[in-house]
Amino acid sequence: YLVIKILEIFILKDLHISFTTTAVVILILILLYTFKGGVKTIVWTDTLQTTFMLISLIVGIWYLLGDLDLAIPHAWQSMKAQNLTHIFTWDGLSSHNFFKEIIGGAFITVAMTGLDQEMMQKNISVSNLKDSRKNMLLMGTLQMFVVFAFLFLGGLLFIYAQQNGITATADDLYPTIAIQSGWPFLLTIIFIIGLISALFPSSDGALTAMTSSFCLDILHFKKKNWSKKKKLRTRLLVHASFALLFLAFIFFYRFIDNDSLISILLKLAGYTYGPLLGLFSFGILTKRKINGKKPLTLSLLSMLLTLILDLLNHPNWYIQQFDLSPQMSHWAHLTSENIFQGYKIGYELLVINALITFILLFIFSKKKNTDVLS
Repeated sequence: YLVIKILEIFILKDLHISFTTTAVVILILILLYTFKGGVKTIVWTDTLQTTFMLISLIVGIWYLLGDLDLAIPHAWQSMKAQNLTHIFTWDGLSSHNFFKEIIGGAFITVAMTGLDQEMMQKNISVSNLKDSRKNMLLMGTLQMFVVFAFLFLGGLLFIYAQQNGITATADDLYPTIAIQSGWPFLLTIIFIIGLISALFPSSDGALTAMTSSFCLDILHFKKKNWSKKKKLRTRLLVHASFALLFLAFIFFYRFIDNDSLISILLKLAGYTYGPLLGLFSFGILTKRKINGKKPLTLSLLSMLLTLILDLLNHPNWYIQQFDLSPQMSHWAHLTSENIFQGYKIGYELLVINALITFILLFIFSKKKNTDVLS
């Protein structure tokens, strides 16, 4: 969504190409090259696209350092003076408390990486277990440096904007500087290529992962005595259906956009990945049995309870996003203060959701019957 939004605001709007048209065309492009190739296509295209994204990152840092006439240590000192390197918040009531963010962040990583088919399928596609483990360790290490580089770039962009009178903030800051602040044309092109490259690895991987998981785990392709033609037709139908679902979510994000998409994504991760983590923990830590559609129903119930909890804890966010009535807003503020006494839930929302799911599963499950050999 963010990439499409930036392309629309800074490039396609002047060409009179709408947001809707852009979203549909990009999804069609993703469908065209994932229909046939599957995981193998994604591994190679993701490698190429990630390379372009990293080139854009490195070139952006290099140019900003040169334009600001700063070496890396001096740039870091400038960020420190602007309070951009602040890490530790010890206020226990704050949603940004250091321990909350460490614990919540750790579980978000476990849920969004270790329990995510999209993330793990690339490791599974490696030919042997040893190389798969090597791939996971290497990617984890590289990811740490890449994340730090992006944070460093963000600090440089903030300093550059201050010195050049640029008022754009949050998601609009980088594209405004790259496209409208007089950067060399080549750097603008590199930024656009990097931007598009950041789009496809996440979208195509997620789309293929959901298609594979649905076909194998829900439709049980391996147990069906269908012809190859029918299986292919069904897979393509599932693939196209998930693409339409993606399109619906793009329009949903546009509806709730508040200029900082990452905050929305992490909040939604607390809802969607919490039940996944709860289900995984229940399966690993207990030997209890639960049948039928109960896990799905209880997971949805847990998401609903978590939504209500977060609504009461952060009424301002929901009031702003959904334009709640004054009566509803007053009730939400009053209830929040009475229940939480100023305590704000942060990234531990995912852990709370997982715990609710685990408790519900435990309550509605039963011990497995064990056969005793006489």
